[in-house]
Parts: sequence; C-alpha cells; structure tokens
Amino acid sequence: MTDHARSRTVRHRLARLSIRARLMLVGLAGVAGALVIGGVLLYAVLTASLGRSLEGTARASAQQVALLVDSGRMPDPVPVSGSQVVQVIDAAGRVVTGSVTADRLTALVTPDELRRALAGLQVIVPGSRSGLSGRLQVVAVPAGPAARAYSVVAAAPTADVEQSTRTLRTLLLWIFPLLLAVLALIAWRVIGAALAPVEALRRGAARIDESSSESERLPVPPTSDEVSALATTLNAMLDRITVARRKQRAFVADAAHELRSPLASMRTQLEVAQRLGEGGDLPADLLGDVDRLTTLVDDLLLLARADDAATNRQSSAVDVAELLSEVEGRYRGARVPVRVAPGIVGRDMQTWARRGELVRALTNLVDNAVRHARTGVVLDAVAVGHQVEVMVSDDGHGIRAEDRERVFDRFTRLDEARDRDTGGSGLGLPITRALLRRNGGDVRLEDAAPGLRAVVRLLTEG
Repeated sequence: MTDHARSRTVRHRLARLSIRARLMLVGLAGVAGALVIGGVLLYAVLTASLGRSLEGTARASAQQVALLVDSGRMPDPVPVSGSQVVQVIDAAGRVVTGSVTADRLTALVTPDELRRALAGLQVIVPGSRSGLSGRLQVVAVPAGPAARAYSVVAAAPTADVEQSTRTLRTLLLWIFPLLLAVLALIAWRVIGAALAPVEALRRGAARIDESSSESERLPVPPTSDEVSALATTLNAMLDRITVARRKQRAFVADAAHELRSPLASMRTQLEVAQRLGEGGDLPADLLGDVDRLTTLVDDLLLLARADDAATNRQSSAVDVAELLSEVEGRYRGARVPVRVAPGIVGRDMQTWARRGELVRALTNLVDNAVRHARTGVVLDAVAVGHQVEVMVSDDGHGIRAEDRERVFDRFTRLDEARDRDTGGSGLGLPITRALLRRNGGDVRLEDAAPGLRAVVRLLTEG
C-alpha cells in the first residue's frame, strides 16, 4: 500500500468517528507528543546533570591530590571519600601511590585512555579493574614539576547515576500512559459537556418531522456562543419553512376547492349529453377522465387538510377488531378475497384516533394490496406494549427494499404502476401516512415473502 493510500485510509477512518472522539484523539495526540518530547528532554538533562556532577566530584578529588603532589607531598595511601578510586601514575605508566581502593601494581587506565582523560574527554572503564562492580567514570589531571610529571587519575562509580536514570526511565514509561489515560477521561467528559448543546440540538431536530407541531422549535442554550447562534439561526429557518408549508397547503387547498365546481359542472353536462345520446361515445370516455380528476382533487384537498396540524382532531376510542371487520365488509366484491385473520374478532384491542381517518388510511392500503395481490389479502392486528400494530398483507410481487420508503413521497409511482388505469395518482400512500401521523401513528412496508406487508402503528392512549 502506497503512502497516499494509507493516508487516505486513515482519513476515511477518522471521518467515521464522532466529533467528540476526533477532538479527543487530536488533543491526546498533541499532549502525548508534548509529553514524549518533555520526557526525552528531562531524561537527557537529568542524565547529563548527574554525569557532570559525578565528573565534578571525581575532578575535585583529583585536583586536591594534584595539589599535594605539586607541593612535594605524596600521601600514601591517598585520602579519598566514599568509594572513589585514585591513583598517581608517573610518565612511564607506573602506579606511584593510590587510595586504599586502588590497585597499587596495575594502572586503572590504559595509556590511550589516560591521554583521552587528560584531554578532558569522557572515559568509562569497567569497575573490575579495581575490584568493584559496575563501571567507573575516570578523570585525570596533570601534577608535579615538568621535570618529573605525574598524572592523578580519579574514578567514581556510576552505579548511583545509572540507578537514578533507570528509575527515571521506568517512572516515565509508567506515568506517561497513566497520565494519558487520566487526560483521556477528563477530555472525554469535558468535550462531552462542551458538545452537549449540540447533541440537544440534534435530538430536537430529530423530533421535528411532518407530524410535529409547527410551533415546535430547537432548544436555544442560555449562552452567547456559536452553538446558541446556530440554534437561533436554525429556528429562524424553521419559521421560514413553516410559513412556506402553510402557503403551500393553502394553495393546494384553494386550488382543489376551486376545481371542484367546474369538474362537477363538466360531469353534469357530460351525463346529460350521454343520456340525450349526444356526442356518441365521447361523453362516456370523458366521464372516466373527469372521475379521475375529481378523485385527484379530493385527494389533494384531503392531503392539505391532513397536513394542517391545527385542525381539531376529535379523537375517540376505536375498537380495532370492529375497524378491521368494517374494512373487510367494504371489499366483499373485490378482485381477490379480503379477510380478517382468525382470532381477531372479539379480541380487546383499542386505539385512540379519528375513526373516519383510520378507515380512509386502511382503505388506501387495502386498495393497493387488492390491486397487486395474486390470491388474497389478509388483515391482522397484534398488541405490542402500549401500541397496536395493524397489518395488511398481500401475496403479490412486493416492492424492492430501496423503494419501500420512496413510495410514501407524493405522486410517486413505481415502474409497474405507471398505467393510469391500474396505478392510481400516487397520493394514496402519502395520504395514508399523513392521516396516521396526524393521529399519532405511522406506517411502514416490509417483506411478506411472498408479497408485501403494510404495518400500521397505532397508539392505545389518547
């Protein structure tokens, strides 16, 4: 995988995370980078400081012994503090004197190491050369007259410094992850609190749909930040949408109402012409078109009224079993049998709605089912918690899953239903959903294998 592809994959995965998670990851990445850089710098500074301190201690001891050698006094043994090792070496590399911790026969450093130490370079030698464990940091200073030069070699154990650096490294490796975990928890809570108004806006927006009251608006946080400004702007947009919807409903209702009179007049004239035998077969042909136009106008007017949430609902208790029996009775002469599932009659299931609107909604669903069924349509109902689900099932060709929600859009007709004589106007299902939502319910379509099932959800309480 190329670098570009990997980068694109990472961006895609980040884009799938929530804003809260992305903000936390970005913040933690910055904090982790800062902690790593700070930890490395702290470790380097502390290690260098301890090394310089150890070197300074050894150099101070070497310089004190060099002063004694310069004054012609050659102490034997050489006084030292702690576990330091001091040797005085002549120009031939022989040990002249040393501390009680030093070897009196073999020099602690090789000639090359001695030259480097005299040049001020760092020299580390094994402690085993002096019978000690660990390592020794060596410092060398010149001493004595030029005619008889000596070198004072002082070495200090590095065990304490190494132990301190190991302890620091261990602490950093343990503390950093724990600190990041604590910071992640704090960041998650803080970012969640900061995004809480946004989540409240999201929940409020999810509640607002076609069945919501037109006066319902998003909650505006009591702050003066960007979220408050966003909520105010969205509420202003909802106000404009409400006004536009009211104008649209008024236009549709007015247009449908105004079309009723000329259509009724046209129907009357065509019926008169048909009875008088005028126009041949033309009046009969035109009457069918007038009937379809009248049905379309009535549907548009009903849809406009169903969209008006301000209309008095006049809800009442409706017995679901009786409702299904009434709908079944309307289709005794239908193309295919329409029957209520066994065991429904007499079952105590009630809903709270406008009975006439429920009958119209179920009639629309049964009309569609009868139009597409092969052998029959079944009406069924079941209580689910505080709701009642009414099911209208047919054994027809069904509807593809991707089209089951689209058919509730106005004037939507699928390819197999484009024929006007068999398909309808495309307003039946939108009217059904509008009427059900107006009564606190809803409708969905699902596979009945074979066929299609319309599931109507109704409330049991008003």
